[in-house]
Amino acid sequence: MEKLFGLWVDHEKAIIVSLMGESHKVIHLESDIEGYFRLKGGSRSSTPYGQQDATSESKRDFRYSKHLNIYFQHIIDLLKDAKHIFIFGPGEAKIELKKEIEKNNVFLDKISDIETTDKLTEPQIVAKVKKYFEKE
Repeated sequence: MEKLFGLWVDHEKAIIVSLMGESHKVIHLESDIEGYFRLKGGSRSSTPYGQQDATSESKRDFRYSKHLNIYFQHIIDLLKDAKHIFIFGPGEAKIELKKEIEKNNVFLDKISDIETTDKLTEPQIVAKVKKYFEKE
């Protein structure tokens, strides 16, 4: 029997709904990505009223993207048995996940659709996934 997956994703968490026949299973995955954080180190400005902490912004961006890639890889691992995948959610995370899937060259042909939605409750997510796959 084929597995159909619906995935609501943002940068903080993913809710994966697996449909198999009439039953469904819901998996919650937290990203553990820190929001804005201050890196140790940096330097003081030589001017008395200059910037007090000059930590490299590229270090912060690199650390964030590293955590994001690990998060997306966990999602990809959970979707490995999929026949079709429907991805939706707010923001850019769904597009970034698709790019990560393309980069890894895994099950790109299994992505049925990508849609922008607001934040949804778990029952709303389950209902949306069921409704989406009913029409297919």
